Amino acid sequence: MNLGYFTMPIHPPGRDYAQTLKEDRDAILLADRLGFTEAYVGEHVTDVAESITDCTVFLASLANVTQNIKLCTGTVNLPNGHPAAIASKIAMLDNILEGRFVFGISPGGLPSDWEMFGNLDVDRREKFAECIELILGIWAGEAPYNLQGKYWTITTERTQIPHIGQGLMVKPYQKPRPPIVVTVVEPSSKSAADAGARGFEVISANFLLPQWVKTHWTRFVEGCESVSRTPDPQSWRVAKTIFVADDERTAREYGFGENSPYRFYYDQLLFKLVRAGRANLFKPDPDLPDSVVTTDALIDQLVIAGTPGQVVEQLLAFHDQVGEFGTLLYCGIDWVDPQLARRSMELMAEQVMPEVNRAIAGSHPPAAAART
Repeated sequence: MNLGYFTMPIHPPGRDYAQTLKEDRDAILLADRLGFTEAYVGEHVTDVAESITDCTVFLASLANVTQNIKLCTGTVNLPNGHPAAIASKIAMLDNILEGRFVFGISPGGLPSDWEMFGNLDVDRREKFAECIELILGIWAGEAPYNLQGKYWTITTERTQIPHIGQGLMVKPYQKPRPPIVVTVVEPSSKSAADAGARGFEVISANFLLPQWVKTHWTRFVEGCESVSRTPDPQSWRVAKTIFVADDERTAREYGFGENSPYRFYYDQLLFKLVRAGRANLFKPDPDLPDSVVTTDALIDQLVIAGTPGQVVEQLLAFHDQVGEFGTLLYCGIDWVDPQLARRSMELMAEQVMPEVNRAIAGSHPPAAAART
């Protein structure tokens, strides 16, 4: 199992913005040094807590100061942009990184962004599907393109001057395109099935119960089988909220205590998602009332915190619940204590993951066999 990194991120609104950007960059620089394989960065325009407004710009700032880690959008919220602008920006970033890149996409989940971009009352999933179709059409096609959709028309037919390059668009570095991953959240998500059918891959979000995470692979396999594609569990990324400390007392206090950044993270998510009508993500039974969903319940169910040995045990139990997957994405959290935050990432890479992989190799069949 590979170890990757995923950050939305979420910082207290009162913090200095430039400092939080530096902190978010430092976390990925550390991840690169520690051998994390991928780093996904989210974006939102209308939320000062989730304050990276353009993940492609942020990733470009890391291109020349990282060495091995793949830098990944996590995600570009497609309905909020224009497919031609996104296609050109992603193609350029893929070339800057010389293919050290994964294109993460989603419909976006922040209502204030929906309103800001005029998407509050439209079918965002339909618009999302059209946007990625047009992006792929631009990359596969040639000027003047002539791509027609419900929401956008893509062409340079009236203005192109091919012999000087006008009206033509740049192509991605990776051929025919970068790998595309879709972040899936809802239980038994149709998006997971669609991704499997389209040749995309999936990331399961960190803020839903393990029983719902498991449904994502089932739906992904259904989508793959509908087009005779062989599903590979090594392509499945699963995000998890984790804190590792040298001693149990520190792990409990920083992971679950009153001033824990993990508590702040789930306070924010709980309020936003319940208000948006998505409390089902946090319930083992959809018929339960929303009142059962509390921050204490969430951090108890969704945060893995402890010493290296304790985290290994919890991760193996989680792995047994959801099944085989290829990459565990360690979630970035506000650095209330930078020393503890860095130490957690070090312990995760140097002690936890080697033990997890030794245990999986010793007690589980190979991933391909386990899924057939």
